Amino acid sequence: MPTNKKESLQFGLIMCFGMVLVMTIYNFYLNGIIGEMTFLEGISDFLIGFVIAFGLDMLIVGPNAKKIALKLTVNTTKKIYTVLAISGCMVLGMAFFMSIYGLISTYIHNGFTSNSVAADYFAIFSKNLIMALPLQIIIMGPLVRYIFTKYIKSNRMNTEVYKNT
Repeated sequence: MPTNKKESLQFGLIMCFGMVLVMTIYNFYLNGIIGEMTFLEGISDFLIGFVIAFGLDMLIVGPNAKKIALKLTVNTTKKIYTVLAISGCMVLGMAFFMSIYGLISTYIHNGFTSNSVAADYFAIFSKNLIMALPLQIIIMGPLVRYIFTKYIKSNRMNTEVYKNT
């Protein structure tokens, strides 16, 4: 979809915003803290998660997910397979790293609640993956691609036509 760095940045911002917003609310629900925290605490948790997720998306997960997905789909001409491979790799990478963030955040807020950090991590990772994969493939991916092509790409095309006249 994005064809240059600026478009990649815009696409990443929209995707990260949507995914982090939904996943933040989901994790607040799972941890039973929706009614316990103030609105400002919720916003600050969202913003911290968004900054971390966006950094991971742009610097680590995004580039590596695209490389892996393109290698996996090198012998196909169907764009849908490439899109699904990139989405799947992105979700796996982001769930992996954001679950570390979630574990650290949980330990900061609640302290150590069990004897196994690994068990806590895999519990968080599996819950995040179960939600993030369908969210990305069924809802957020198509929605963000629609928003991107309808508003960002069309604005770029209109601007280029306007400049050339």
